[in-house]
Amino acid sequence: MKHSKFSRRVALALVSVLAAATLALAGCAQQTSAATDEQTESRQYMSTVNQTMEDLANKLEGFEDAVSRDDAVTMRTQADNAFKALDALAAIEAPEALKDVQAGYVDGCTKLKDALNAYIDLYTEIDSATDEHPFDYSTYRDRLASIQELYNEGTAILEETDQKATEL
Repeated sequence: MKHSKFSRRVALALVSVLAAATLALAGCAQQTSAATDEQTESRQYMSTVNQTMEDLANKLEGFEDAVSRDDAVTMRTQADNAFKALDALAAIEAPEALKDVQAGYVDGCTKLKDALNAYIDLYTEIDSATDEHPFDYSTYRDRLASIQELYNEGTAILEETDQKATEL
């Protein structure tokens, strides 16, 4: 962060020097300043996205731990924590040039959120089944496949979005 502020100050100082030299260079310097500002905003946006995704990954570790312990209550709690990171991602203000990238991240995360919710719902139904109200295992395979499909769609969207972001 300090490095980008320093770079920005240096760029602005250079723009000022060039602007004082001639009017022709002033126009170029202003264009350079605008381009520098766009690049800085884009870098800051991507940095925030990366931090949010790291936070999400950390929170999903808690979810995975709950799954390994067959703990439905903790699964829900950890998923809710992960959803906070997903909501934070959706709330990030993207620069104009990265609006499509932001939309891709939000779409991908929405699919992952849906997959997590569906998995928890399925697991909870199985866990809460009784002899009087047994779980219908004839639907298990299809429901699990549907959850996997949502997950795959979400990760594919995120991968495509990451690719798009690196190409900009």
